[in-house]
Amino acid sequence: MHSFLEQIVADHMTSTPKVVTRDLTLRELCDLFQRGDFNSYPVQDHSQVIGVVSKLDVMSRFVVTRARIMPRHDDLMNLTAMDVMTPDFIYVRTETKLTRVLELIVNHRIKSMPVIETGQHLAGIISRTDVLRALQRCSQSI
Repeated sequence: MHSFLEQIVADHMTSTPKVVTRDLTLRELCDLFQRGDFNSYPVQDHSQVIGVVSKLDVMSRFVVTRARIMPRHDDLMNLTAMDVMTPDFIYVRTETKLTRVLELIVNHRIKSMPVIETGQHLAGIISRTDVLRALQRCSQSI
């Protein structure tokens, strides 16, 4: 377990993650979520990460309450990633320890997070699966 304490994001992240652009429509996002095995995508604008859009962000647009009447389906499906994304998102850097990533994942109940470098540039993505894989590798090296 001691070796896990020394592990950093750069050694366990996916360095070429799938991303979406700010103008991708909800219709296109729904297709992406159905085809891929991802729960969220970083949203990029001019190679900078400006937010994260998740399945939950998309699904929340379809919730109907007394105070919120659902707009027409076509109007909803034409919203963009920029309209539904979470602009204030949790991220880490390549040199962040995996112990910190584990803490963030557990405390905030998130499945993955972007790895951001200087200038809001995306270096990769780190997920629960990546952290679990690192934990397993470290336990096998004992």
